[in-house]
Amino acid sequence: MALRIGAAAAPGRAPDNKTGSWRVFMPIVDMEKCTHCGTCTLACPETAVSDEDGEIRFDLDYCKGCGVCANECPAKAIKMILEEN
Repeated sequence: MALRIGAAAAPGRAPDNKTGSWRVFMPIVDMEKCTHCGTCTLACPETAVSDEDGEIRFDLDYCKGCGVCANECPAKAIKMILEEN
């Protein structure tokens, strides 16, 4: 979508924009340290983190690798690692 100078795009929704292809860092969770507090799921700006069946999962199609989940985790159970292509 091309925009003219001074134009604004309508707000989008994360499910409309897969952005994982330009991620540099990837979150990895240590389930031994995880307390399932839910902070990571609430902190993720793209809602790419979920707690399903007692396991933290990252939707890497939408994860931008920003590290907010790791920074906010009180148990320090999430580490950001350099993603290999």
